[in-house]
Amino acid sequence: MSLYIPPDYYESNNPLIFLAGPIQGAPRWQNKAVEILNKANNSIEIASPRYIGEEEEIIGNWAPNITSQQQIDWETYHLKKAGENGVILFWLSKEERHYCERAFAQASRFELGEWKQKHLSNNAKLVVGIDPSFSGRGYIKYRLSKECPDIPIESTLEKTCYSALELLSFGKN
Repeated sequence: MSLYIPPDYYESNNPLIFLAGPIQGAPRWQNKAVEILNKANNSIEIASPRYIGEEEEIIGNWAPNITSQQQIDWETYHLKKAGENGVILFWLSKEERHYCERAFAQASRFELGEWKQKHLSNNAKLVVGIDPSFSGRGYIKYRLSKECPDIPIESTLEKTCYSALELLSFGKN
């Protein structure tokens, strides 16, 4: 498995799975997703905008010494690469910690809308997993199922990961 986290850039021609979803206020779901994907197929390439590792190893959720603009540029680059050749895996996790100054998953909701449109216009491959406690779950699920019935919508992270692998034709083994 190859794992790309900021500030490292993916420069391969192999399919890429991008882990899209909330960071601030969210559990470290990206660690579990990497574990599930690697166990199912250890030859895949994954981009995670959140540092993968133990909480105490980092300050905050992003790589040390990276600005918010560098983070956004990194994410935009890797979303585009996965949209062109791979799968964007959205996991809309539960909110673990609330920050009053910022709506939970605000960037993820924007990105999901953006990539839903790119799916419709450019056939970008998406899979969406929504934790049962995610705020706005019913609305998102209803709209996606009506407008994009071919986008898999899952209720667990594990099923979401397996659906992403199936979209890449890797399967579970």
